[in-house]
Amino acid sequence: MLGGLFSRNRRSSKSKEIFPDEILIDSHNLPQFDTHQFEGRLDQPISKTSLIVVGAFFFLALAGFVVRAWYVQIYNGEAYVKRSENNRLRHTPIFAPRGVIQDRNGVELAWNAPREDDSSVLDRKYIDKEGFAHILGYVQYPTKDAYGFYYREDFEGVDGAEKYYDSLLKGTNGLNLVEVDARGKTQAQNIIKPAKAGATVQLTIDSRLQASLHASIKDIAERVGFVGGAAVVMDVNTGEIIALTSYPEFDPYVMSRKNDATMLKAYFSSKASPFLDRVTDGLYTPGSIVKPYMALAALSEKIIDPSKEILSTGSISITNEYDPKLSTVFRDWKAHGYVNMRRALAVSSDVYFYAIGGGYKDQKGLGITNIKKYMQLFGFGEQIGNSFFGKSRGVIPDPQWKAENFNGETWRLGNTYHTVIGQYGFQVTPLQMVRAYAAIANKGKLLDPIILKGEQPKVIRDVELPSQYFTVVHEGMRQAALSGTSVSLNVPFSEIAAKSGTAELGVSKQSVNSWMTGFFPYKNPKYAFAILLEKGSVHNLIGAGAAMRQTLDWMSINTPEYFVTQEANQQSQ
Repeated sequence: MLGGLFSRNRRSSKSKEIFPDEILIDSHNLPQFDTHQFEGRLDQPISKTSLIVVGAFFFLALAGFVVRAWYVQIYNGEAYVKRSENNRLRHTPIFAPRGVIQDRNGVELAWNAPREDDSSVLDRKYIDKEGFAHILGYVQYPTKDAYGFYYREDFEGVDGAEKYYDSLLKGTNGLNLVEVDARGKTQAQNIIKPAKAGATVQLTIDSRLQASLHASIKDIAERVGFVGGAAVVMDVNTGEIIALTSYPEFDPYVMSRKNDATMLKAYFSSKASPFLDRVTDGLYTPGSIVKPYMALAALSEKIIDPSKEILSTGSISITNEYDPKLSTVFRDWKAHGYVNMRRALAVSSDVYFYAIGGGYKDQKGLGITNIKKYMQLFGFGEQIGNSFFGKSRGVIPDPQWKAENFNGETWRLGNTYHTVIGQYGFQVTPLQMVRAYAAIANKGKLLDPIILKGEQPKVIRDVELPSQYFTVVHEGMRQAALSGTSVSLNVPFSEIAAKSGTAELGVSKQSVNSWMTGFFPYKNPKYAFAILLEKGSVHNLIGAGAAMRQTLDWMSINTPEYFVTQEANQQSQ
């Protein structure tokens, strides 16, 4: 009663206001609420702090967008306009066709062909014959990045003619303007700069002779057991290189494409050094092929008459200057009996050259100073002037060289004896050798080798010795082919003048370099040659002479024009 009265009084005092306790039941009398779903709770207003934080966040975000828009459209707008334009208009290179490389007769040695995987880049092809790798070299192709853009837009020559004449061969790339849509699809394209093809480069080599020489040195090396080989033929009047090949070699196409992992691994792991051009960069002990130069030096210094005979019993013995009871024996490879200069060259008598080189009994010797002087006159111990042919200098042993390499040791007579027959520290390249033999053939003109057809001959120096001195050497070398150490080159179709050499290697002397050098035709020299077979057994009876004979026989059938003398040409006309 009092409760009802109290309620009525309260309503009357608050007019129409309704209190919660009048309409809500005590929560303890209701089922359980799910408080995680906010059941049984009263809503509360958002605090001013929360509103301020949220508002500040949106304000900063909006400000960031405004600043970025200003930076992109106003401050850096021009750059982005250009970039946008480039996204729509792409500049792509038009690759210039690389120049063709030919031999002296116009035979293509390197050329271009379409590639199925990328029609914009031509494939570089090479002659399908062995023996051309070092003289041609290879190329590196234009290269794309991960996004398909070329970061190297030119072919790059690597080694050989591809590298040395790269500026002539590569031409000038053109430019193509391609319009693309947002999806990168080509809509239109226009050539704004045409490509200019590279120039044709014609070398002096005869590809027929090049392949034949390589086949010969490869055959002998593999059949008999030499590590490698080199062969070079040079025109004795112009300096033109008619053939230049090195074995073993690499495949230029494999090196360019780099798509044969097995072959690439074999090349780089090979102990036979297939990347070494043995003609231009290989340094080898020459052995007896230096004897013609020792003969010329002896004649020039007038220490012996060419007709004087020296007895070779198979060795000479030199008494030790510090202990007369001791002596050192210097052996010949054979007892030759009495030999004059011509015969000594023909049979390659070591005793004869010991005597004229270092002196023996009553025979005066040249001495190491004169030996070095005359070897230098013929281009040994110096770089070839034309940088296409490498930078190897070689070594002519002398007292200074010995002191530097043997802890200050003094030069002895025995060192001179060994040097005069091309042993000890003597080192030459096959290219130096062929150039020096060309100078013997033409009687004194040391020529710069030429590899580019049409270049003018360049005489490095005139070795001013009387013509009759060269004639003595010519006659001795001709005897060598007729009845001496080079008799394997006594062919019926041409007169060859030759000098062989067998250079002993190492302390044990169980390995040798085999050489065959010379020129032809004998009466009117036109071509000089040098063939090396590297590091074979000392017991081999087959060597560089066999390789040259194979080549000469092949030439007599396939390229007989090389044996025709000037007189024969005049008679036929």
